[in-house]
Amino acid sequence: MSSEQRKIRVAVVFGGRSSEHEISCVTAGSVLSVIDHDRYEVVPVGITKAGNWVLTPADPERLRIDGETKALPAVPEDGADLALPFDAAGQLMTVDPEHGVERLAGVDVVLPLLHGPFGEDGTVQGLFEMMGVRYAGAGVFSSAAAMDKVFMKAMLIGNGIPTSDYVAITDRQWRTERKKVLDDVAELGGTVFVKPARAGSSVGISKVGDAGDADAVIAAVEAAREHDPKVIVEAQVVGREIECGVLEAEDGGAPDVSFPAEVHVADGFDFYDFEAKYLSTSSLTIPARIPEEATARLRAMAADVFEAMGCEGLARVDFFYTEDGEILVNELNTMPGFTPASAFPQMWEATGVDYAALVDRMITTALQRSPGLR
Repeated sequence: MSSEQRKIRVAVVFGGRSSEHEISCVTAGSVLSVIDHDRYEVVPVGITKAGNWVLTPADPERLRIDGETKALPAVPEDGADLALPFDAAGQLMTVDPEHGVERLAGVDVVLPLLHGPFGEDGTVQGLFEMMGVRYAGAGVFSSAAAMDKVFMKAMLIGNGIPTSDYVAITDRQWRTERKKVLDDVAELGGTVFVKPARAGSSVGISKVGDAGDADAVIAAVEAAREHDPKVIVEAQVVGREIECGVLEAEDGGAPDVSFPAEVHVADGFDFYDFEAKYLSTSSLTIPARIPEEATARLRAMAADVFEAMGCEGLARVDFFYTEDGEILVNELNTMPGFTPASAFPQMWEATGVDYAALVDRMITTALQRSPGLR
């Protein structure tokens, strides 16, 4: 790069107010450790659990899981300047007791490495669009619809893409129509999974062995409601858990899809919950050892899901693959984790796109879009 050529200024936004705050911090640490600092000027912006925006050091070591104590990092609540999001010209603003209000140079693009509500659900995407700032990943509606598993399923079914049977439970229904809700859940039969409708990283999920066990269902719904007043109950699908990574094409063509990965849950865990995913010896097989024809169907369906949901930039699509060869979509993540344990970067590494190139691709496709309404 010539001395006259300005570096591309990238705001890496992480943390947030959701229950996935710590995983977002780990994701940011991983990205900060590989991003090309010769090409990009990085502005790390943390969002505390209280919702304050702060400028943070670009130190990936502060944003790692402690392997010995399994401690998770968080954005510090004090000791850093408050960073107001953006002014109308896409500028970052800071407030400091000694210097007052100061304007930083504008950013060219934002990497919103946020997981869960208030980050992956269209809220912060709407902020960036109002401010006219380019950002990586899905837009407002796609982010919101993918985050809400109920709307995601409705959109998939409407596009002829198979998924598991389910019952949606709104806050009003749970408070005023509980008997009907429990009857609907019982009709699913067998084992069910009770989940917050708008959370990720397997937070707040319970497995109930009998859909007709009202007491167990009530306890599981209440546990999910600690994270989200809207709950989804899904019928168990007996099958192997397979995931695919999807990337927006740089040339504007059809999306690219990674080799699929199979999830192997560590011993001692009943299903792939938060601890099994991030704090255990759960592992992946990449490529998944399934028939070639099934691999082709999985990859094609992952691209179909990406397109049907209006995704941009990147996504991870999770599937169930049954013994009789049926493929069902489990869920879609529009900002998948980038931690060392995360499937998304591992799948792309196996497919031929290394971590640094993956980050670069996210930025490149984001810069190709016009700011504002997408």
